[in-house]
Amino acid sequence: MHKPDHRVVLGRIVGVFGVRGWVKVLSATEPLENILKYSPWWLSRAPNPKAPGAQSDQSGMDPAAREWPVLQGQRHGKGLIARLQACDDRDQAQALVGHEISVWRSQLPAPAADEFYWTDLEGLAVETVSGQPLGAVHHLLATGANDVLVVRGERERLIPFVWEQVIRELDFAQGRISVDWDPDF
Repeated sequence: MHKPDHRVVLGRIVGVFGVRGWVKVLSATEPLENILKYSPWWLSRAPNPKAPGAQSDQSGMDPAAREWPVLQGQRHGKGLIARLQACDDRDQAQALVGHEISVWRSQLPAPAADEFYWTDLEGLAVETVSGQPLGAVHHLLATGANDVLVVRGERERLIPFVWEQVIRELDFAQGRISVDWDPDF
């Protein structure tokens, strides 16, 4: 099942650094610096789905996202800082605080044969090993113990992403995940 190219959120701008337009970046990549390998970034405010007239593209993000080439970036303390094209002073940088950083899925390197990106799981149908549908993967959560699938159907379920014990089969071609999970839970 081939998903169309879509934007994947890799981080967020969380502050400003200095007076020359640098921004502080919260990265969701591992290692943190990997976010700096991608350029351009697409910056957008996450849409408020409850706002009147709220719109999003196929990725669920603001279609008015703006492309920002990354000129420089580096580790600073426990975080990252970056300088973006056309962001030359503190006021311009301040206007970007709170924006999500995304890139096109096609910009990411291909995963190894036995690996995948979380974004590739989003939208897959989830069913029990007996074939009872539970919904579709909305997103995933990282927890200390294991990752968790957030599955939305007739109700929301949190299903631990634990191979063999819970996750029995992952079939991208059929667009589904088979789980050993009690539908009443």
